[in-house]
Amino acid sequence: MLDEGIKADLERFNVPGASWVVIEDGVVRETGTAGLVDADGSDAVAPGTLFQAASISKPIAVLAMLRLVDRGLLDLDEDVNRKLTSWQVPPTGSWQPVVTLRQLASHSAGLTVHGFPGYAEGDPLPTVVQILDGVRPTNTFGVRVDLVPGTQFRYAGGGTIVMQQLLEDVTGTPFRELARELVLDPLGMSDSDYAQPLPPELHARAAVAHDERGHPLGGRWHAYPELAAAGLWTTPTDLAKAAIHVQRMYAGADDALLSPELAREMLTHQIPAGQRIGGLGHLGLGFFLDDVGQRFGHSGGNAGFSCHLLADRDTGQGAVVMTNGDRGGWVVQRAFAAVASAYGWKGYPLDVDAPNLPSDEVIAGLAGRYRLDGRLTFTVERLGNGLEVTFDGQAPQLFMARSATGFTAMNTETEFEVREGGLVFHQEGVALDCVRE
Repeated sequence: MLDEGIKADLERFNVPGASWVVIEDGVVRETGTAGLVDADGSDAVAPGTLFQAASISKPIAVLAMLRLVDRGLLDLDEDVNRKLTSWQVPPTGSWQPVVTLRQLASHSAGLTVHGFPGYAEGDPLPTVVQILDGVRPTNTFGVRVDLVPGTQFRYAGGGTIVMQQLLEDVTGTPFRELARELVLDPLGMSDSDYAQPLPPELHARAAVAHDERGHPLGGRWHAYPELAAAGLWTTPTDLAKAAIHVQRMYAGADDALLSPELAREMLTHQIPAGQRIGGLGHLGLGFFLDDVGQRFGHSGGNAGFSCHLLADRDTGQGAVVMTNGDRGGWVVQRAFAAVASAYGWKGYPLDVDAPNLPSDEVIAGLAGRYRLDGRLTFTVERLGNGLEVTFDGQAPQLFMARSATGFTAMNTETEFEVREGGLVFHQEGVALDCVRE
């Protein structure tokens, strides 16, 4: 049974709770829940429990954008700087890059800022323009073009924030209200809201975020002012409504939110991308697609939340799985393989790799004081299944285990490699030995 397997995986991977929906023949066929809203409490996850959708916020935001394209207010292939008024894509040196909505929606605009770590309770929240400029109180770098737009895939939450600012500039409406008007209300997604921070009256309905050890985050969850990229609170049932409507739009339903041309453009290959859950290796507009553009979906991972949406444009099949733990990605992958097997999804890759992570002994043994390449010193402390690294004069950084021998910094491409009991620092193609002091 699906629920039995998910319950076992929640325990195995230190994830307190999960909620899921299975779509069959274009309707919700199965709903299920397991585990707890809060590992320190006793309340069980319910079908109406709210989870952070994390990056699944992006395709819902793209759907809102495409509705404005359909109305003639925006053009997919126009330079976004022509309509941006509150902020402009800045020049790169003496070169002024041209970026389009098509590129923003397909992560091919050459923009920086992969993702966002969120803000702990009590932290000041930046405005959208402050996020784009990378100035206080934002905790990420400014959004800039450093690749030729349209030439390759590079996942960039920063590009989605450019799109969010454009939508607000063109309509004069805050994104939260705009998303409700254009997508959430028309699709009956009444349990969904781009609300950051979450209003107090909804706290009792929301799942608490948990770290890799299964411990609740301080303040219960992080806030994400980067609404279009990571700010949606929702349920699997509501996300299933969106997936079902995309299936119906592609089929030309009379009540479709988009014209048939734009609906099909949304599920048309725009650029190749790395493989995602379910064999999704291309980008459409907002959604990742499989090799033929038939299966579409998107994953999400905010601090303490992991989730995935996947559906088939032709068969009417699909599923949504949401969890409230940093290691929920393993639960999600295994749940989708189980759903695909139980419901006979053709062509779905059923093999799921088991996590190959460092042992407790290896992680504990890495703690200590180091000197990088004989110069810069730093301290390593264990933090769950990861490392907290503090370079002298810098704030601590969290490096999460990505393999049995590798730790990657959150929101950067900096890595530490475990080699013969020591560490090697990797950044921008440079490898530097770390010597214990």
